[in-house]
Amino acid sequence: MQRTTDPLWNSSRVRLLVARCDPGGLIRLGRMCRGWRQADLGRRLGCSASTVSRLERPGRVSDLRLLQRAAYEVGVPSDVLGAALGLMGPQATRVAPNGPRHTEEDPMRRRTLLAAAGLAVPASVLLGVDSALAEMPEPSGSPVPIDLRLARARALFDTGEYSDLLKALPDLLSTAHDRIRDRTEINYARLSACYSLAAQVLVKIGRYGQARLTADRASLYADLSGSPLASAAAVRELSIVLRHQGQAGTAQRLVLNAASRLEATGLKTEAQAAAYAQLLCTTSYTAACANDRDQAQSMIREAARASRGLPAVAPSGRLFAITPASAALYQVGVHWALGDAGAAIKAGLRLHQDQFSTAERKARLHTDMARAWWQWGKAEQTAQSLLNAFRVAPTEVRDRPSMRAIVTELHRSHPRVSGVRELAHAVVTE
Repeated sequence: MQRTTDPLWNSSRVRLLVARCDPGGLIRLGRMCRGWRQADLGRRLGCSASTVSRLERPGRVSDLRLLQRAAYEVGVPSDVLGAALGLMGPQATRVAPNGPRHTEEDPMRRRTLLAAAGLAVPASVLLGVDSALAEMPEPSGSPVPIDLRLARARALFDTGEYSDLLKALPDLLSTAHDRIRDRTEINYARLSACYSLAAQVLVKIGRYGQARLTADRASLYADLSGSPLASAAAVRELSIVLRHQGQAGTAQRLVLNAASRLEATGLKTEAQAAAYAQLLCTTSYTAACANDRDQAQSMIREAARASRGLPAVAPSGRLFAITPASAALYQVGVHWALGDAGAAIKAGLRLHQDQFSTAERKARLHTDMARAWWQWGKAEQTAQSLLNAFRVAPTEVRDRPSMRAIVTELHRSHPRVSGVRELAHAVVTE
């Protein structure tokens, strides 16, 4: 396997192709260095010479799997290919020559600091994530297996320890990038899972720009892995970001296509069934946010049906940890998004936090109920629900911009309602 120590892949010609984000040019260069015609590479890939010609043209990559295979055949190192695709992993950054940092860095840092104002997540932590997404640090060389580190990172998300998770992300992503040098599908899937987790936590704290970047990378590496479940997870995270960015239609199409692909497998395993149910829940909520009542209600009913055979407690390590109770919890959000506060509250009152195994899901029950009570104009019940959420997972109230907004308005409009002062002191002034 070629490495970036090969003079060819450290040449100025390669640096120029990387700078132009031209992965097709890298394929063409590798092919020509082997003395192959386009038809020769096409035979190895099982495609025509004209397909190879299209693959080598500058512009948007339409078939990542074929690009990966072509790169492997002609010897393009995965770190160089990643750099040309705009995925600045730890090795990819070495392709570009060293130089001083851009003068735009300080304004960027100031914007990050300003955007972090009012959040419990320290600005320095957010800057660390921003920097890593632009230029990965060297991996720390931790002897802890990557799967165990990813499991620990997921546990931080599940317990609502978002600052600690964000601190861990740069080295986790750097290590996962380092592993894909072997070009194995499992390591591409691991890297995709790391980026999906990054997107999840960034959405939680309202950092949608960074979440879009990490979700895009999760999707690309999932495609390279060939894993349907990794692809489904990445598509789900991307759709959530798109929904927050006002692109509900695109988000729905992505998830429905992913759900259709999963359904075509026959859902023969419990993991596939869980992924299918989760995607239905996600598209139901997205449809509700777009005020597509019929689609939202149809999908949430189908999600409830699809989740009935799943265990009440998801097995440890499962990529889609959905249960019948968590599918039912989506009904609360769907009704709220459709403006049906009464139906949302009715659905939520049938649930109890003990039905959920993680602090994040327990608190989500309370925050979803708080939104419904607030929509109905019930200040005291809103405050109590938010206090319940805060006691389970403080960051679910303190770090989520939508929850902080409700607390701020409660404190402004209903300062004498029971629980409001306690809540404001814990969340707004902490």
